[in-house]
Amino acid sequence: MAHVHVMRNLFRGLPSGTVSGLWAAALVLSAAGALLAGVRLEVLDGSGAGVEAKVTLRNLATGHVYEGRSDARGRFETETLAGRYRVQVTGTGFAPYTAVEELPGDGMAEKTVRLAVGPPVFVLDVVGATPLQGLELTPEELPYPVRTAAGHDMESSGALALGDYLNRRMNGVYLNEMQGNPVQPDVNYRGYTASPLLGTPQGVSVYLDGVRMNQPFGEVVSWDLIPRVAIEEAALMPGSNPLFGLNTLGGALSLRTKDGVDAPGGSLRLSGGSFGRKMTELEQGGSARNGFHWYGAGALLFEDGWRESSPSAVRQFLGKLGWQKERGSASLTLGYANNGLIGNGLQEFRFLERGRASVYTKPDQTANRSPFLALNLRRAVTSRVTVSGLAYYRYIRTRTLNGDINEESLDQSLYQPNGGERAALAEAGFTGFPVSGESSANTPFPYWRCIANVLLNDEPSEKCNGLLNRSSTHQRNYGFAGQAGWTAAGAGFRNQLLLGAAYDGSRAGFSQSTELGYLNPDRSVTGLAAFGDGVTGGEEDGEPFDVRAELSSRAWSGSVYATDTVTAGRAALTFSGRYNRTAIDNRDVLRPAAGTGSLTGRHVFQRFNPAAGAVVNLGAGVSAYGSYSEASRAPSAIELGCADPESPCKLPNSMAGDPPLRQVVTRTLEMGLRGKTEGALRWSAGWFRAANRDDILFVASEQTGYGYFKNFGRTRRQGMELDASVALKRLVLGGGYTFLDATFQSSEEVNGTGNSTNEENLEGVPGQEAAIAIEPGNRIPLTPRHMVKAYAQVAATSRLSLLADVVGLGSSYARGNENNLHRPDGRYYLGSGVSPGYAVVNLGVRLDVTRRVQFFVHVNNLFDRKYITAAQLGPAGFDAQGRFVARPFPAVDGEYPVQQSVFQSPGAPRAAWAGVRVKF
Repeated sequence: MAHVHVMRNLFRGLPSGTVSGLWAAALVLSAAGALLAGVRLEVLDGSGAGVEAKVTLRNLATGHVYEGRSDARGRFETETLAGRYRVQVTGTGFAPYTAVEELPGDGMAEKTVRLAVGPPVFVLDVVGATPLQGLELTPEELPYPVRTAAGHDMESSGALALGDYLNRRMNGVYLNEMQGNPVQPDVNYRGYTASPLLGTPQGVSVYLDGVRMNQPFGEVVSWDLIPRVAIEEAALMPGSNPLFGLNTLGGALSLRTKDGVDAPGGSLRLSGGSFGRKMTELEQGGSARNGFHWYGAGALLFEDGWRESSPSAVRQFLGKLGWQKERGSASLTLGYANNGLIGNGLQEFRFLERGRASVYTKPDQTANRSPFLALNLRRAVTSRVTVSGLAYYRYIRTRTLNGDINEESLDQSLYQPNGGERAALAEAGFTGFPVSGESSANTPFPYWRCIANVLLNDEPSEKCNGLLNRSSTHQRNYGFAGQAGWTAAGAGFRNQLLLGAAYDGSRAGFSQSTELGYLNPDRSVTGLAAFGDGVTGGEEDGEPFDVRAELSSRAWSGSVYATDTVTAGRAALTFSGRYNRTAIDNRDVLRPAAGTGSLTGRHVFQRFNPAAGAVVNLGAGVSAYGSYSEASRAPSAIELGCADPESPCKLPNSMAGDPPLRQVVTRTLEMGLRGKTEGALRWSAGWFRAANRDDILFVASEQTGYGYFKNFGRTRRQGMELDASVALKRLVLGGGYTFLDATFQSSEEVNGTGNSTNEENLEGVPGQEAAIAIEPGNRIPLTPRHMVKAYAQVAATSRLSLLADVVGLGSSYARGNENNLHRPDGRYYLGSGVSPGYAVVNLGVRLDVTRRVQFFVHVNNLFDRKYITAAQLGPAGFDAQGRFVARPFPAVDGEYPVQQSVFQSPGAPRAAWAGVRVKF
């Protein structure tokens, strides 16, 4: 009888003390006897006793999953396997293990796994290299430092939402809470942003099950529409990766949701605590022997919020139906969210010093509703060729209501009504208005002149100190994509070639209106049914007050892409490219004829973006990587709607004109070293440099204090990143450091009204609308140079786990301080132009009462650190006692100065939540 060794150790290089070997990896073929086929595992604990554990083997080409549990003696056996598989073994109270191996499928592999007690930290060993599934590589094969996370770790971290988790664990990620709501953050990565705020320059693309989450109108990302509870895997790819399409300037976040195979059974999670927060998460999944599987998850969050008048309600659902066989799989995903959010945004620093829960003006409401449908298909045509496809439809309705101070009223006389105004008030039946002597000293919140000017249809836009800004956005987003992959493998050689194409279409309608009113002592606004419609709002500077915007937009984007990864010996080479063609057709509903002042226009953008990279295995678990990549971003509809220097606008209150803008192009270089050892140590050290050309910036108009979007020469973001994690029996440690140097590389003038070094103040006229000059080398606002993250998880016993993490950020410049020169004078200009650095510590405890019942407690901001996540310079309408003040200073050269200050976004104080999770 001849014996031939045909399969290497399936679990080679296991972490010492965590999984102590799979041994006896011999596969025997009998020349005369019957052929055995499959994999047989024996799962044991440290003492040699059998362990009941979940075993999952996922075919990386088709998505087909072989899944089951070892019996009481620790034995598990599968049918015939062939191809590339991710193998995962998990047991309650034990450290999990994953590996990727190529299985020949022509014999029986017998393996023994020894599991050790350890924290339940999951490491993903495969990453989707495109938005569509079908090309999944190990992180070691990718020429850039991808960061991954599993749904189990997101849940155990205590993070409320996806953005919160990314901030805690993903190196290079930080949050600006400009909206002041925990599920509406600006998520930044390497100085690029994915924000829910319309008008923010976007630079990170987000995909959920292959569907692009960046919304067509403005490229915004509504993080509240993504249910954290339903996420199975997350991968953050750095750089301008062209395979992820438009807007992938700084990185791409790819999310895969759970299914009935990944998440069988059910669980109910109930929690509550600080800020009146009440949260429920329910999920249920399962599968049948015929390959049918199902999964459903729902999440409800209700809270009062820690700041004044800031309740929120989040309602999320995701369901999935699927079918899989050995050669293919199909899944249909249905999502729905209906959320009402209040985020009261920035507050002037003087009021934060008196009360961090205070708000500047209110309300600031956002209502999001979005149904979502996606069909994913995968099929193995042959053992070497696979195809996959996607079709989706998404509807998004967003409505906002913002109570704001009217900055145009700050240099006006708002107090004592004159004779004509008093007559109008009396004729309308009003009483109690002053006949003389009203002033800022005795009237902290004036309103009589506002009411009178509305009645007279005169100048309410200058005499009313309050605004109610409303917007409504309806978007229909649809598309399809398909790709085909071919794989060839031999001794020391592997080639994976993939070709794909995608089409995305959208229709969007956007409308915006402004109602005039007056501020109340509680900072709310009372509207007076006078609008910025050119009629009821009277005049401003002798012209009809009209700030309406009503835009209908259609967009089409088609692309073809390809990538080829060749592994030979110690080296892996990757070549990629994507051609994009985008057409945007804007129609101004109010001014349909194209020309100055109209939003109507058609724009076409196209470009081919290449990428290339290499990975070299240096031995001893260490590899070197390097890559070059390009990506582009077409101007969004809102940027095109405010791009005419002859018709400047003041976002978000109006849009006008759309001469063509050029698309942004980013070129990124990456290089570094990374490694892992048998002691479960993983580490990486890298350098990156991303250069933007034709960046889009909101600049100052030469005619007025308004502005418009313009292509801005160059910006650059470069730095270094260090990451490490290690599993030491019952303890897991991890962390990272990022140095980020984000700078302007061209000269430009931008609005600098709140900056003490603006042109008017330097000429002796303070507190006026004016510009500042950016010079090459100035740091980009809200980009900290230093970021530090660390976490520790310890299994104190087989039932008790402790978790701690710390997030530290260095200081950054405030928006409005683009020239980095602002210095307060204590009179006209208040507050620093810097957002200070901070460090926040979070703590968690989990107790497994039984296999099915867990109790947990999470404490955020353990040491109650008072910190700031964002800052912006702007006009101040209130004095130090909180009273509204117009014309706070005497006139200078005939102009009344407006006091300027710094506004900050405060981080949440110490808070605690407790709850229970029941599995069934």
